[in-house]
Amino acid sequence: MRTLVSLAVSCLVLLGFAVPSSAQSLVFPPSFAVRDVVTNGATIHVRSAGTGPAVVLLHGYGETGDMWVPLAVELARDHKVIVPDLRGLGLSSKPAGGFDKKTQAGDVRGVMNAMGVEKADVVAHDIGNMVAFQFAARYPERIARLVLIDAPVPGVGPWEEVLKNPLLWHFRFGGPDMERLVAGRERIYLDRFWNEFSASPARFSEGARQHYAALYALPGAMHSGFAQFAAFDQDAIDNRAFLARGRLKLPILALGGEKSFGPMMATVMRAAGDNVTEGVVPDSGHWIMEENPQATIKLVRGFLAR
Repeated sequence: MRTLVSLAVSCLVLLGFAVPSSAQSLVFPPSFAVRDVVTNGATIHVRSAGTGPAVVLLHGYGETGDMWVPLAVELARDHKVIVPDLRGLGLSSKPAGGFDKKTQAGDVRGVMNAMGVEKADVVAHDIGNMVAFQFAARYPERIARLVLIDAPVPGVGPWEEVLKNPLLWHFRFGGPDMERLVAGRERIYLDRFWNEFSASPARFSEGARQHYAALYALPGAMHSGFAQFAAFDQDAIDNRAFLARGRLKLPILALGGEKSFGPMMATVMRAAGDNVTEGVVPDSGHWIMEENPQATIKLVRGFLAR
């Protein structure tokens, strides 16, 4: 069975995109099985390997599940690791809707059902945090521990203050005119994220930039990305409705990049959870797996091993 990047390369070559050889650093090893799970009105592209306690890894915007290769390989030594692409991104399908995080939590449940997994730890980054939060809120019986890394959660804690940060203008950027503006210029748009949210932009390699820019240039991918952000208002409503009924009780590790959210990540989650451990990824901005993967892996593995 071909790996994710092999499939991506095939698709991109057919569409006329050049894929650099350096992108091979994002390939999952042959030990990882690849499958497409049809669930909840979408087809979710999934990589999996290993045996033992299950762990689901959820990526964010500007990347795909490929970001998790180093962590996934490490955890697969003694876990069953499941790495989906969020709906609309990577090699998952690009449906017309369903980008609210409550719906995408249902995508995660569908993937777990298809994989025969009843309960899992969930590790998430960026928009993956928002999906993971709704998964924990809606399906508490399906999740053991939660790791959220370097991104706010709509409607939780200092959300309204976070929205005032001028660096986050892209939260309100979207729609068909914006899609036309970035069509064929995906790399220019994404470079802004990779550069401004890095402590050390050079650590987000040229190969990785070309790899992800090509995937986001696939038909429907930028539309789906904008739709992820456009759903934040509904996500805030959904999250506040949950918090009005109760709080998260499971163990949570809230990690922030030292030069990004830092300890603020724990502040956000203490507004919603009763068992929050604070952590900081040193010498890193937002892109923790590019800027300091070794420290990120150590922190995540240490928490999951408790």
